[in-house]
Amino acid sequence: MLNFIKKRIKSIRYASKGAYLLIFTEASIKVQFFIATAVTVLGLMVGLSKTEWILQILTIAIVLSVEGLNTAIEKLADFVHPGYHEKIGFVKDVAAGAVFITALAAVSVGLIIYLPKFF
Repeated sequence: MLNFIKKRIKSIRYASKGAYLLIFTEASIKVQFFIATAVTVLGLMVGLSKTEWILQILTIAIVLSVEGLNTAIEKLADFVHPGYHEKIGFVKDVAAGAVFITALAAVSVGLIIYLPKFF
């Protein structure tokens, strides 16, 4: 049991390091993190309901997670094949497309939550 706990703690350390690297080294995540911080402050200012906070937190988590996966895919693809390759380009475009879809969904959630607060 103690070995299991030690391994989980080590896993948490690796995950924390990955989140740190993602937030502080990747430009796209910095932008997303800034937006997340801004809407969190806005949420505090307008007094979101519990349900709205849950939706906003989940939306932020999904966008940041998909952006992180996209970054990992891009880094791996660049490592495997540093030069241009049509199939690698396809993989990277699809991963970026997933980020785009989640970003559109996030904007939709934001509009649903915030438009009634201002109009």
